[in-house]
Amino acid sequence: MTSLDKPTTEETSADTSADDARAVTEAALFEAFGGVRGMVETVLPGLLFVSIYTVNKNLHMSALAALGVALGMVVVRLARRDTVKHAFSGVFGVGFGVVFAMMTGNAKDFYLPGMLYTLGLALAYIVTAMAGVPLIGLMLGPVFKENLSWRTRNPGRKKAYTKASWAWGLILLAKCAILFPLYWWADTTQLGWVLVALKIPPFLLAVYLTWVFLAKAPPPIDVFAEMEAEERAEEERKAAAASGESEGAPAGRHRRES
Repeated sequence: MTSLDKPTTEETSADTSADDARAVTEAALFEAFGGVRGMVETVLPGLLFVSIYTVNKNLHMSALAALGVALGMVVVRLARRDTVKHAFSGVFGVGFGVVFAMMTGNAKDFYLPGMLYTLGLALAYIVTAMAGVPLIGLMLGPVFKENLSWRTRNPGRKKAYTKASWAWGLILLAKCAILFPLYWWADTTQLGWVLVALKIPPFLLAVYLTWVFLAKAPPPIDVFAEMEAEERAEEERKAAAASGESEGAPAGRHRRES
């Protein structure tokens, strides 16, 4: 290999920095969206509901089994002192579904709160992207320790967050376009199995597109590190000022004595 063929130190450093940025992005997305375990906790209650209902058409048994497994996953997380936000969101979703289904006596209404939530979330992604405050940025900013610095100081990341929010919104709208007609025209088991099948693939597609957009964006501005640096600089200035005063005091006393 000639000297021209060998990668320079700058190129190697840039590649390493890019790899680090991708790794940080992957870790942040994994944390924000719950990872594999979060996906399992999202899918399992609905899968249990439709499985039991397909076998015996018993609404009460299906609903209570789904609620029971959702509560069980929260208990397991609490016992292991893990983050419980994804499990709790699952419990609330299943709980609302159980209440709706029990009140109406229609097993399909078990899925209605989750479908309405998906529709509302899709609209939130799109509206916030149009307003210049993309929801994905609001969600991931604290995870990347940049808070809202991307809005005014990092236009490249704002653009990436906007693209990601559009992707999430359109993907969820497409999901709703499939589910809501089925809610009216299909039976409970058909709707349930389609809904279970559509839990993971759209989510993975949206997460992948978010990763692509952010991996190509400028790195986040760590506002927490900036605040810590400012605090250290202020402490150093105070220490220097105090040291200057202590050194100047004996000289002043010496002049007065002479």
